[in-house]
Amino acid sequence: MDLTPDREEMVPVPGSRAYVRINGDLAGPRPPIVFIHGGPGSAHWYFLNALPLASERAVILYDQLDSGRSDTPNDPANWHVSRFVDELEAIRAHLGVTRWHVLGASWGGTVALEYGARRPPQLASLILQSPLISTDLWLKDASILKERMPPETRAMLDRCDGPNPPPAAGCEAATDAFYARHVRMRPPSPAIEAYRAALPRSFSPAIYNAMWGRAEFTATGSLKDYDGRPLLARLDGRRTLFVAGEHDEARPETVADFAREVPHASFAMIPDAAHSIMNDNGPAFVARLRRWFAEVEA
Repeated sequence: MDLTPDREEMVPVPGSRAYVRINGDLAGPRPPIVFIHGGPGSAHWYFLNALPLASERAVILYDQLDSGRSDTPNDPANWHVSRFVDELEAIRAHLGVTRWHVLGASWGGTVALEYGARRPPQLASLILQSPLISTDLWLKDASILKERMPPETRAMLDRCDGPNPPPAAGCEAATDAFYARHVRMRPPSPAIEAYRAALPRSFSPAIYNAMWGRAEFTATGSLKDYDGRPLLARLDGRRTLFVAGEHDEARPETVADFAREVPHASFAMIPDAAHSIMNDNGPAFVARLRRWFAEVEA
């Protein structure tokens, strides 16, 4: 698979400029899809397995401010939810997109939820993949999954988040063991790994720690009290798809419950995948997206 973008540019957004890349024809007959990465502080690279969709519609990937190839003002004043939503809208307006599908994964699902709740007329459909909708429920899921880890790993994770944490190496090993089960089950392909390695930043710890915390199951940052559940009532359920991986840290049961709170919304579980669904089982996820587009564009 060729990972080269057909077009790339630095787009003015609130706070500075965001890196945006496009594959496919923005002026084509089908609405493009934009992917919003997680983190906060990750980058667009883990959506590269979605590029086969570009033969049918434009695929837009971008890095949020202070992430990936985007500018890094490193100003905490930019690190609030509404600015990230405004960033997405600034990209749409700059590209002249009149209608698009919006997919947000993990923290990107928070941005997508907030965007969808605004009911923009340009929104063809909304895909919330493993979304952070409620920090409280996210941490409850994490606690359930931690309890299923081997006793020694579970004990180490508890100590790492306690008042007197053990040496960093032990915490990293235990965290990696959790991540291998529930975040990313397998490494990226060699081509995508090389692409990631060439990025200025594939992960930005400053923004992650400020907005979230030490690890996926520890929230100490500005998102620690986030609750987007009231926004679910504002979504257009007929054009909303919730997705989770079979082994996702955003447990499928929880994501399915969110879908049930939105009248007429759909839910899909992607087998043999954890949280990084497009990495773990890209072909199955792309196939499900194609079916979704066929439904909502009929």
